[in-house]
Amino acid sequence: MKGDVSIPLLPCVELAPTLEFYALLGFEVTYRQQAPNPYAATRRGGAQLHFFGLKGLDPAKAFSTCLVIVDEVEELHARFLDALRKAYGRTPVRGLPRMTRMRKGQTRFTLTDPSGNSLMFIRRDEPAGYGDDANTPATVLGKALKAARRLRDFKGDDAAAAKVLDAALKKPDAGTAKEREQALADRAELAVALGETS
Repeated sequence: MKGDVSIPLLPCVELAPTLEFYALLGFEVTYRQQAPNPYAATRRGGAQLHFFGLKGLDPAKAFSTCLVIVDEVEELHARFLDALRKAYGRTPVRGLPRMTRMRKGQTRFTLTDPSGNSLMFIRRDEPAGYGDDANTPATVLGKALKAARRLRDFKGDDAAAAKVLDAALKKPDAGTAKEREQALADRAELAVALGETS
């Protein structure tokens, strides 16, 4: 079906703040109406996102998700992060809006907007299994690190990732010294994201 296009239609609490948020990220408004219902279309390169106002939308309970396939993710993540830091004065890793962390070599990240919509930006040539299936960990800690990474970076579930690491770290001889060091570092990062530190 040559030439077919699919455009996500995402709910938002209010149109104006939603469009301001996406403008920070380089999306331009290509269409906007307020009546008979709030509706807007945006575009950034080949990616199009449309939004509609939804009365009673609770962003904390939202689950709308969209995949955006891109040529590269690390530079895009850095640009988005810079724009969000300038706008919010902090790195938005919890609450709304938020964006998952990016590690060197990672092939995807998730951005969650103020209305709770999640956009997962995925590198076009991402290897199968997020690029980590070739290295199946043999230790309890190795498996926990892999599971926590997927929960944290791809699902955006920091609490579940912390729980997985906590369980593995309690086990003696669960892995190598290097894995334990990485698990402790990842857990410290999650503590900050979850607001466990003061």
